[in-house]
Amino acid sequence: MTIMDFIALLPLIVIMATALGLMLVIAFYRSHVIAALLTIAGIAISLYALGTAYGIAPRRVTALLIIDRYSIFYTGLVLAASLAVALLSYGYLKKHSGDHEEFYLLLLMAVLGAAVVIASSHFASFFLGLEILSVSLYALIAYVKTSDRGTEAGIKYLVLAAVSASFLLFGIALIYAHLGTLSFDGIAAGKADMGNLFYLIGTILMIVGIGFKLALVPFHMWTSDVYEGAPAPVTAFVATVSKGALFAFLLRYFSIAGVTSQKELFMTFSLIAAASMLFGNVLALMQDNVKRILAYSQFLILATSW
Repeated sequence: MTIMDFIALLPLIVIMATALGLMLVIAFYRSHVIAALLTIAGIAISLYALGTAYGIAPRRVTALLIIDRYSIFYTGLVLAASLAVALLSYGYLKKHSGDHEEFYLLLLMAVLGAAVVIASSHFASFFLGLEILSVSLYALIAYVKTSDRGTEAGIKYLVLAAVSASFLLFGIALIYAHLGTLSFDGIAAGKADMGNLFYLIGTILMIVGIGFKLALVPFHMWTSDVYEGAPAPVTAFVATVSKGALFAFLLRYFSIAGVTSQKELFMTFSLIAAASMLFGNVLALMQDNVKRILAYSQFLILATSW
């Protein structure tokens, strides 16, 4: 790697360095205020560093990551949403007893995972970033130990995230078996054919895995309970950062894979979008909890965006 590669990765490096610094601070001195300020400062500096990365974009950093205007735009959205969540978290956590410094550490790691997912140009980096994001969310959702609903939400998200990850991983393996590459560019250059059994099943499994992560119909049943049980700032984080990162990956990968040129893929996404908009409206009207309404409103946002 060259110095230009490190400059391109500067926003991610800042988040990682902030997490490491916060870990050392927690080890020697516990302070909710210092942890919150350090987190907010790190995310703000990372946002500022996006301007530096923009100046040298597009740049491929090894075969795993690509820093281009697309990834910078979505990373900026993720960082801005994370900054808002960090600000909201301080007031929320003050109302609960106990130490809260680890919350910000988990938040930073989740942001780092989301940024890696967005910048991924290879399935290896995508899955690594996805797991960093998911493992952090397991703990964030169940962070309030005195909440029975929070514990239930954390367990549900743990089980369903693990199931969706297994679908994704198996689908990736089948696509690799057909094309012999995990690189998005290699997949674009390969002769991907929906008539090939490996590629067809692999793509279906990937759509199922991503459908669970994005909570699209018919993979949506977990969403309302998890949103309701999670702390309010974490609910906002899942609804914006987590879903936004997966949506950015979805657009990048399936655009490269040629979704518009393959009738089967285009029809599948069209049906999922239509079902999500229909059921999102109906289910939202039946709720009397703001968090549950937010959960079902995500169907509409993601479906109409697609």
